[in-house]
Amino acid sequence: MLLSWLRCSKSAKLGRIVFLLTIHAASRVYTNTWAVHIAGGPYEADRIASKHGFVNHGNVFGDLYHFRHRSVEKRSLSDHRGTHVRLQKEPLVMWAEQQVVKSRKKRDIYTEPSDPKFTQQWYLYNTNHRDLNAKGAWELGYTGKGVVVSILDDGIEKNHPDLISNYDPDASYDVNDGDPDPQPRYTQLNDNRHGTRCAGEVAAMANNGICGVGVAYNAKIGGVRMLDGEVTDVVEAQSLSLNPQHIHIYSASWGPEDDGKTVDGPAKLAKEAFLRGVTEGRGGLGSIFVWASGNGGREKDSCNCDGYTNSIYTLSISSSTQNGNVPWYSEACSSTLATTYSSGNLNEKQIVTTDLRQKCTDTHTGTSASAPLAAGIIALALEANKNLTWRDMQHLVVRTSHPAHLLTNDWNTNGVGRKVSHSYGYGLLDASAIVTLAENWTNAGPQKKCVLNIGSHLLITKTVDSCVGTANHVSSLEHAQAQLTLSYNRRGNLGIYLTSPQGTRSTLLAPRPHDYSSEGFNDWAFMTTHSWDEDPRGEWTLEMVNVAGASDYGKTPLVYYLNICYSGYTAGSQLLNYTMGNSVDPASIPSCLPCQPPCLTCSGLSTCLSCPPHSHLDPVSSTCLHLNQIQRESPGNFMTVFSEHSPFPGRLQGFPVTINKPLLFALFFFFSSAVAG
Repeated sequence: MLLSWLRCSKSAKLGRIVFLLTIHAASRVYTNTWAVHIAGGPYEADRIASKHGFVNHGNVFGDLYHFRHRSVEKRSLSDHRGTHVRLQKEPLVMWAEQQVVKSRKKRDIYTEPSDPKFTQQWYLYNTNHRDLNAKGAWELGYTGKGVVVSILDDGIEKNHPDLISNYDPDASYDVNDGDPDPQPRYTQLNDNRHGTRCAGEVAAMANNGICGVGVAYNAKIGGVRMLDGEVTDVVEAQSLSLNPQHIHIYSASWGPEDDGKTVDGPAKLAKEAFLRGVTEGRGGLGSIFVWASGNGGREKDSCNCDGYTNSIYTLSISSSTQNGNVPWYSEACSSTLATTYSSGNLNEKQIVTTDLRQKCTDTHTGTSASAPLAAGIIALALEANKNLTWRDMQHLVVRTSHPAHLLTNDWNTNGVGRKVSHSYGYGLLDASAIVTLAENWTNAGPQKKCVLNIGSHLLITKTVDSCVGTANHVSSLEHAQAQLTLSYNRRGNLGIYLTSPQGTRSTLLAPRPHDYSSEGFNDWAFMTTHSWDEDPRGEWTLEMVNVAGASDYGKTPLVYYLNICYSGYTAGSQLLNYTMGNSVDPASIPSCLPCQPPCLTCSGLSTCLSCPPHSHLDPVSSTCLHLNQIQRESPGNFMTVFSEHSPFPGRLQGFPVTINKPLLFALFFFFSSAVAG
């Protein structure tokens, strides 16, 4: 990467130094395919494609189509501007984008195959060490029956003797070649074994004398062949949105390069596929996306720089070794939700599963092996309760994961008494615990998105009132995001931390010594799950630390996702009838209870806070009285003072700043139901 220094200017008014740089990014590799949004349906798409020399390969979803141009080079370092401009001039073309090749790496470690037995599956049932308690779930009658899982990878050997009876063609597709057959491409080195190995972890058959067993050995299993070719935004979106009313769980053990310097994630169409999945998949309950957290530990990588694991829509899974240690390849970050087992040092056992050419192996490794184990456990929970939403599943994982046995020095207790770690999330998944809690789980309340736009200062505190006294009162926190746009001379020197009002400190970004990039971050949303169920009211602190002593600036909107109580309900608590190692004592969770009529909102069951139209609140009786004329008042202005201090070396230097005008911020609310537990 080349940098051109332009000028350095100092702004006395804002009290900051601004370095302006021109960045010449590495060249992209353009393909001969386009994603095109066309109004008018398939007929118009075919007509426009034919007119401009394209072949229409069908729709990605909705009115988005995949075009290929035979006269354009398959791979080029420059975009085909003329073709693109002519296409965009069509009146029915709403949007078009020439597709670029994206680097995606499989997250396993090369090992030689061998033949296993069930007794070697130490992570499923182990009398000497803590296991995933799969046997406990099986004994309760849950084996994944009726649940469909699809492995997004390099294909699946559908005729493998340990998979064939559970293989589901409706959960499978070859996106690379555009046909329904996901069979891997065979090579001398068996490069494309990854998907078949992941599939066996989920749904290898039981009691047939072949290999071992899958966690959900009666679940249906499919595979999407999408990594054995050029990976584009279209390829990812098609894979993530395959048959969402049939497939329940998508398992992915890949992502951007784990090299300690890449910041990359889903592009426009893949983001849309995630959003459509959680809002429309499974009849509106939401598709469940399980993701491997990454294998960049040796490179000091952070999975919060991976936009797939860092998404609120994915359930990010890390790894532990057989002896409960952090593996050498594991990445630590605040978006990881939980952990399953995988490989470790040479003297520690690895994962047993199906392998290419109808063989078996006991050497599956990396976080690649951890995510499918989690997908299998989630399949057991869905069998226990088919009405679980995508957010319900994350709540269950938080409440039933065990921190015990997992060794690390960064275990902390958050504001509601749960132990949480950047290496392990909330701990080791427990199949028996999650199905037991799932059986009687009441769907989580509505999700609220609250956005506060914060200024460009480096140590920021923001007081949040959580919408108290309004119809959108917050009862509990789920995900928190800090969305950053900043420039920087060496991105790897930055550490970014977010501290909640309860004192829970999340590492949003640890310094990455191999990241020499000066590109900074552009609207990158760092996510943490560490404050789950905390009350978000109070002072939030966003802190940036530079390990090299330089200075910088940025602009950071803070975004957090929360449970709320909508009109007619008040915050309360609901007791759980099941307790486990990582539950809050007493075992209760926030929930929403109905207000006494005719209150619109209330504090407790009897104290009205607001009233419906044509009535007003009587402060003496705390009841609603009829009103002939409705008065509408403008909201008051908000005043705030931000200040920065640097009491120790390494903290970014700042300047005291007073904002002497109303602080502007936007609140966005999403809700549809009211009870969790």
